[in-house]
Amino acid sequence: MSVNLPVLYEPGLSASDMEALRTAVEALERQSFAGRITRLTGRQMGIPVPAEVHRVAMDAAQRALSTSLKFALASLEGPPKGDTTRFHKRLAAVAGGVGGAVGLASLPFELPVSTTIMLRSIADIARNEGENLRHPETGLACLEVFALGGHSDDNVLEGGYLAVRGLLAKSVSDATRYVAGRGLAQDSAPAIVRLLAQLSSRFGVVVSQKAAAQAVPLLGALSGAAINLAFTEHFQTLARGHFAIRRLERIYDPVTVRALYARIAREEGYWDAPPAT
Repeated sequence: MSVNLPVLYEPGLSASDMEALRTAVEALERQSFAGRITRLTGRQMGIPVPAEVHRVAMDAAQRALSTSLKFALASLEGPPKGDTTRFHKRLAAVAGGVGGAVGLASLPFELPVSTTIMLRSIADIARNEGENLRHPETGLACLEVFALGGHSDDNVLEGGYLAVRGLLAKSVSDATRYVAGRGLAQDSAPAIVRLLAQLSSRFGVVVSQKAAAQAVPLLGALSGAAINLAFTEHFQTLARGHFAIRRLERIYDPVTVRALYARIAREEGYWDAPPAT
């Protein structure tokens, strides 16, 4: 009796999983949020963002993630509802339209709503990649997505996605152990505070870019809806890449997956190639 075995490509990865890895690298490395906004508006994003916009955005980002942390660990689980990304994008566009009409003053109120909407969508993407939403570690991995997009096109952190995950690894691990043992009775616990600070510092970069774009008098509320739609699509794209990588790391040796990720990122020009020896 013949047995059909998967065709392997590279050390241990099937051809389909190797293609999934390439797609994930593109999702995680190809374009920043600033690049999306430039394409949407036809204007180059102004970097640096005005100081007042940056201050409001960073504060709003931390508050939004603090609120979303409770949601991520308490109420992400539920029956599968199919592909809800379009539904969540529509909700985010409505929230962004309100923010665009009111202006920067609305950001502390609009951002937690938009972030929670995005988190629900990210959780659905995670579940579709085989994640168990009952596990605290999965909820924190959903929040981790908000830290993955905090760079501009001309200032990409060397090592990209893998470098960000490396920077966050200890904080995510510490927070996971704390929540697994004690729940989220105290969100002021050092492990939780440290993780939120790291997440919000990177998420705040993208929020600042979003706020600066919405402050430009293009189309009023309509521009706010379009920018929030791009904002949501940006993090949905990152989530698809992130949870595809996590799925592959559950199947194969994570060291192998990450080594292949780095090779693809360099081959495609997302990272600088190492100097010849």
